[in-house]
Amino acid sequence: MTVHPELLAPAGSPESLRAAVQNGADAIYLGWGDLNARRGAKNFSGEEFAAALAYCHLRGVRVFLTLNTLVTDLELPQALETAAAACRLGIDAVLVQDWGLLDLLRLCLPDLPLHASTQMSIFTSGGALEAARDGCCRVVLARECSASDTAEICRRSPVEIEVFTHGALCMCYSGQCAMSALIGGRSGNRGRCAQPCRLPYGVNAPAGGRYPLSLKDNCLADNLSDMEEMGVACFKLEGRMKRPEYVAVITRIYARLIQEGRGPSAAELRELETAFSRSGFTDWYWRGRRGGEMFGVRPENAPEPQALFAAAKAAYEREDLRTVPVRFTCSVRAGLPCTLTAADGDGHTVTVSGPVPEPARTRALTREELCARLRKTGGTAYVCEATDAAVDEGLSLSAGAVNALRRDALSALTEARTRPPLRRELPPPPLPDDICSASTLKWTVSVAAMSQLSPELLALRPARVYVPLEALASLSALPPGETDWCAVLPRVWRDRDEPRLRSWLDHAAALGVTGVLAGNIGHLPLVSDSGLYIFGDFGLNVFNSRSLDYLRRKGLQSACVSFELRFSQIRDLRKPLPTEAIVYGRLPLMITENCLTENSGNCRCDRPNFLRDRTGSAFPLLAAYGHRTEIENSKTLWLADLPDYRRLGLAYARLRFTTEPPETCLRVFQDYLAGRPAAGEFTRGLYRRGVE
Repeated sequence: MTVHPELLAPAGSPESLRAAVQNGADAIYLGWGDLNARRGAKNFSGEEFAAALAYCHLRGVRVFLTLNTLVTDLELPQALETAAAACRLGIDAVLVQDWGLLDLLRLCLPDLPLHASTQMSIFTSGGALEAARDGCCRVVLARECSASDTAEICRRSPVEIEVFTHGALCMCYSGQCAMSALIGGRSGNRGRCAQPCRLPYGVNAPAGGRYPLSLKDNCLADNLSDMEEMGVACFKLEGRMKRPEYVAVITRIYARLIQEGRGPSAAELRELETAFSRSGFTDWYWRGRRGGEMFGVRPENAPEPQALFAAAKAAYEREDLRTVPVRFTCSVRAGLPCTLTAADGDGHTVTVSGPVPEPARTRALTREELCARLRKTGGTAYVCEATDAAVDEGLSLSAGAVNALRRDALSALTEARTRPPLRRELPPPPLPDDICSASTLKWTVSVAAMSQLSPELLALRPARVYVPLEALASLSALPPGETDWCAVLPRVWRDRDEPRLRSWLDHAAALGVTGVLAGNIGHLPLVSDSGLYIFGDFGLNVFNSRSLDYLRRKGLQSACVSFELRFSQIRDLRKPLPTEAIVYGRLPLMITENCLTENSGNCRCDRPNFLRDRTGSAFPLLAAYGHRTEIENSKTLWLADLPDYRRLGLAYARLRFTTEPPETCLRVFQDYLAGRPAAGEFTRGLYRRGVE
């Protein structure tokens, strides 16, 4: 029998789960509790969750739990208990974003399969390999990966690769978006994204009727055979926030395409688009393309496909589309209790017994009559595919006794199919002592360009200066100054870029650079043999003490904490690793695969480019490695006049310079040394108000 890639469907509610299962999903993913990336979905109560597992496992469908958000120290026990409870009930895997939670689950629930969520921002084979080393048995790739990217990762990865095949595309790399958090206080990394990317903006122009951040939905229905051939293990359908009928339609079509090994017909494509789309679909990321044709919005007056959804609902509500074949073998012998054995195709076999048959008074039971009664499995999840019976002559067994025998056998088979596996539960290991809390801050400075570093600024002796690796590549010597020079690795790159990046790293080391700033787990194998110190950047999303300890054991020398944490949460972190925080600058909102200025056709080469929203706020657009874009916040973070950040046990405080000229960089550093208030408009970020 041909084994196809797994079809993984979304289940934002119990009804969506039934819709997915009945329409051919091999597995479903769902949220239980608050610690999942779709907290706005209905999700599942405790009773519903247990029932969902039984419903799916009875029908041979696997269930994955999404614990794919960042979690605080106070939430880690809850997250661990949620995973442990799910583990006891037989969950098939847990999707994780947070490095501390991943480490904790690996240590405390060593038999529980773990999947690296797309929120981990993995888009290279090195990243997949690192996740595998940390105990993940599957990696969900970033949606921006092309076919060639995916094929290379599949070729080199020791674990399964999962690809988003249909549904919404975020403008920002998943796990790296702070736009919703910084603008509206609702964190996408905490499952509360307000979808600001779906609003109108202007690039170097007022916001009007343009939507430069709103991507069309992804549709890779024409590429399933190629994906299967390259070794993709799982096709994932997005849509936990969508209605059950939508889930039914897309699951049914994709299940059919996989089983029949073909692309979609024109009618099927129309159904997919009718169910939901934003001005059509795109597959450009998969094809390695970028550009304005990838973007679209869903019209406000888009009609609901009532007929399509009504037919889908009527079909899955009957709950007879997904049945379990069963084979019965019955024995009716004189003087012995009758027995019935039920076997499924997955290796489960059960035997139950009933009453001793009596001598027939009028008409004796025949083999044919017994088999016909056994085949009546209506109203259950089973369908009888074969029966066999041995019946002695002259015996009687009532229809009620046969029915009870069949019910008992199916009940026993259900128990066997839904029985949770035995798994170990170990206590959480203690964290090391908080040996790296610092009473005195050291200053670090990051720049977007070497021109921002004046001799006067370097004379202030920052402990470290962070410079983009590509900027260092063009230097023949470093400026004089008593500081440690560190190369900032590109936030996004691909396997094909790594020879160039390694060459640049060798050049940087020859210049006298002593460290690298790593913001992605895939950076670690890239620099493991470079001889450079590794410091963790904000892209690693350090949100709890366990994450700091995890990075310490990975060999990092320090780590920058998430700027979505409050001051009190940073203060209360156990710090087994020297800890850094950004205390000044425009905080990054998004890192995008598409270049916004190229897409707009309104690029300014002589002055900064901006994204403008409906309020007139201007968000600077920085060019990022690979012709990508980093969107910066419209307001500058200013903490110089606040004593709070000096009392958090931080080892390093970073001044992050992006669009500032060199004279401003110098003045800001001086202002921070003196503790002066801001001169203009500013923000305190999320350090006081926090996020949902």
